This record gives sequence, C-alpha cells and structure tokens, in this order.
Amino acid sequence: MTLTTITDTLSLTNPELAEQLKQTKHTITYMETTFVNALPAVENLGQLNNDFLPLNGTDYVEFYVGNAKQAAHFYKTAFGFQSLAYAGPETGVRDRASYVLQQGKIRLVLTTPMHSDHPIAEHIKKHGDGVKVLALWVDDAYDAFKQTVSRGAKPFQEPQTITDEHGEVRTSGIYLYGETVHLFVERKNYNGPFLPGYQKMKSTYNPEPTGLLYVDHCVGNVGWNKMNQWVNFYEDVLGFKNILTFDDKAISTEYSALMSKVMSNGNGYVKFPINEPAEGKKKSQIEEYLEFYEGEGVQHLALATHDIVDTVTKLQSRGIEFLTVPTTYYDTLTERVGHIDENLEPLKQLGILVDRDDEGYLLQIFTKPVEDRPTVFFEIIQRKGAKSFGAGNFKALFEAIEREQELRGNL
Repeated sequence: MTLTTITDTLSLTNPELAEQLKQTKHTITYMETTFVNALPAVENLGQLNNDFLPLNGTDYVEFYVGNAKQAAHFYKTAFGFQSLAYAGPETGVRDRASYVLQQGKIRLVLTTPMHSDHPIAEHIKKHGDGVKVLALWVDDAYDAFKQTVSRGAKPFQEPQTITDEHGEVRTSGIYLYGETVHLFVERKNYNGPFLPGYQKMKSTYNPEPTGLLYVDHCVGNVGWNKMNQWVNFYEDVLGFKNILTFDDKAISTEYSALMSKVMSNGNGYVKFPINEPAEGKKKSQIEEYLEFYEGEGVQHLALATHDIVDTVTKLQSRGIEFLTVPTTYYDTLTERVGHIDENLEPLKQLGILVDRDDEGYLLQIFTKPVEDRPTVFFEIIQRKGAKSFGAGNFKALFEAIEREQELRGNL
C-alpha cells in the first residue's frame, strides 16, 4: 500500500491525520529533490575530502646563511620580526646554530654551520645565503611522506618523531628543484616554542612589527625547459593544480623574457609559482639568478599585509630598498585595472604596483635582493579580493629589475 493510498483512506476516517501525512509526503519529496540537486556539490566535496595531501599552510622557511646571528639581527631590525626560539651549542646542538624569528604566522629559521666541512657550509659556499627548507604544516607527516614518495618524490628525510617536555613533533621530507626541500611538519601534539631541541629565545631587542602576517606564496626559479617538469611534479606528487600560466609573450620586455606557472594546493593556502627563462635579446632576471645562485632555488618570498602603505613605509624607514617604477606607471593605472579603493598618491610615492584578477585586485612591491648576490628578494603583497595574480605588473617589474641588472653589468 502506497503512502498516497493510506492518505486517501484516512481522509475519510481521520482527516487531521491524513493532512499530517500529506505534509510529511511533501517534506520527503522536497528532501529527495534537494539531495539530487546537491549531488554535484557532494561529489566535489568528496574530491576535496579525498585530497591525499591536505595542507594547513606554510609552517616555516629555513635559510642557510653565513652568519645566523647577524642575519637574525637584520630581519628583526629591518623587517620587524621577533625572537622566538634558538638551537645551538648552548642547547646541546654542536654542529650549527639556528635562530627562529616570528611575525604574524610567518616563521623564519636562520641556520649557520659551526665548521667549514659541514654540509650546510658547502651549501652556502655554492649558493650564498638562500632558502633550503620550505616546511609545510600537515596533520600527518608520516602519511604525507608515504603519499608523496609513492608518487615519485625523492626522499630527503625519513619520517621521524622528536620529543621533549612539551610533547612531540613528527616530521618527514622530500627533495624539490635544486637542493631545496619540502619538510612536512605535524605539531598537533606539541606546545613548545618551535620544535624539540629549540629553547625559547628571550631578547631585550625586539623592534616593533611592520604588519607582516603570513607567507602568501614562494617563487622558484628553474632551468631552461624545466618548468613543466616541476609543474608535473607538483600536480602528480603533491596534488597541486596549475591555476595560472604566463608565457614569454605576457612576461617580456624589449630585452628579456620568462615563463611562469602558478601552482596551488586544493584549499589555496599554499601557492608556488615556478619560473623558467625564455629567449630574449639579453640575459633575463631568471638567468641572472641561476648564474649567481649556481643552480635552481627559491627566488622570493611574498609576505602578506593588511595595510601595504603602512608596512612599506615602515620597511623603507628601516633601510629596506625597493625596486622602483617610472611615475608614468600611475598615469593610466585606473584605465588598466579599473576602480580601486586606494589613494593613488601614497602608492605613487612608495612605488606600489596594482594588478587585478577575476575576483578583485592586489597591491604589491618587490625589494631589491637582500644578499650581495643578486638572488633572493622579498615581495610585500596586500590582496583586495584577488585570489591569484594578474599579468599587468610583470612588464613594469621586469623593466625595474632590468635597470638593476644593468647597474650590476648583468643585463
């Protein structure tokens, strides 16, 4: 007997109950229709839940440097980072010293070896000061290693658990381009200042922060015809997606060009643009980097702020030097990017660039290299709705870098 038949029969003997059944039937029908209509969304949600490498963000970035104590002083003074933790001879670590600095959610680790025959010393001898570790915050470091190695990653560090009185941290790692590595860090069972082996670093010298919040993205430079190899690596091994592509026609000047693809994980918390050089009349910034870094590596870190004018003003007052663009860049700015909720005069005075994607706009500016070698630099970025990147700023940035290359005799 169907629900309709029961309802019809009851309407003769118990009209009130029959009406309740009719309402129940309508509710069931509505739920069935809603469920069917929602199936595509449910399937997409399942795909997200099936992400084999869920990432919570960037855990830390480690630089190998020639003098970690002086580098720490520089990043505190110039960028406004605060002392967080330390590992070295005083804490039982005999072969190196590491200073951990923090601002917002950004953690920088600056590490120097104690002896010339240490592998870190060899890294510094070849590359100069530069990024060695891009550490990713995961829920399960053991599974992250299993998933990525099973898909073709070269192991850097087998999964291990390290402990102290504050709990335990599980880590593992894989190799990337050049000598760069991804370290997977699982710290849900740890409440210490940084990692086991580090002690909280107390300092009487902690300049005011400059408004830096988190790592927005990290850009890698790879060799000729290597970009697609590493794009495939991020897609196949880490489950990333290529969300944006710039070819040598989009990123070129009269003299040089590059190609770039932006890789992002599923939730968008981690983005890794990858650059390779392209043919041009003269040497591009990517070629210059590869020559002086003596290999592939991290070109720059983009650090986010909620007020780029305030942050850049503070950074300039502390001695950070930025690339500049001709003031004519601002003459037709709103024609290129549309309406923006900004006063153009401070942007023009500071040299801040503006670009747009399909969802909004962003403001960005790039420092000059922070090392003597023309390699690593920083980007300061503020997003006003934009989730990815626009192509409009690349030519202005490229020309600004070329002016610096020419001064160095490397163009």
